[in-house]
Amino acid sequence: MREVTLAVREIYKGKVVQLEECDVRLPNGRSSVREVVRHPGAVAILAEPKAHELVLVSQFRYAPDEVLLELPAGKLEPGESTIDSATRELEEETGYQAQQLHPVFEFYTSPGFADERIVLYYATDLIAGETNLDEDEFVLVRSYSRDELQEKLNDGSIRDAKTLIGIQWWLQHGNQR
Repeated sequence: MREVTLAVREIYKGKVVQLEECDVRLPNGRSSVREVVRHPGAVAILAEPKAHELVLVSQFRYAPDEVLLELPAGKLEPGESTIDSATRELEEETGYQAQQLHPVFEFYTSPGFADERIVLYYATDLIAGETNLDEDEFVLVRSYSRDELQEKLNDGSIRDAKTLIGIQWWLQHGNQR
């Protein structure tokens, strides 16, 4: 079932992603070409400031050209652990510091063409503080109740995959730790 890499050509290298074109040998012995987006990985945080509430952020996303409602999240910095990244991103985007931070699970965002892996964390016992956004980052932070989130799922207003995955888990398992 595995493909064997024969050659790799870097097509593009940016701040967040790089694009490679890879020659591969298929399991049947034939060859093919794969285009792969390389990503350093990311974290997303289910931040629960009080029982039955989650913190979400609204921000404009250039690629889909719309404002999305999302879990606080961000990419890993070089050499950074996922738990350190989750701690940093939660505080930067929301101002909250988590006293409890538990990994939920990890998943690939689009494994057909990208290696981005997100580790989802559940954060409780939050202490409010000040945000520390990047200079090109603009977010609105708000807490939502279980009922509000269920309504947003039902009406389709949450369209970000990591947020959909996280909220579905939280609605089933949150407040049970």
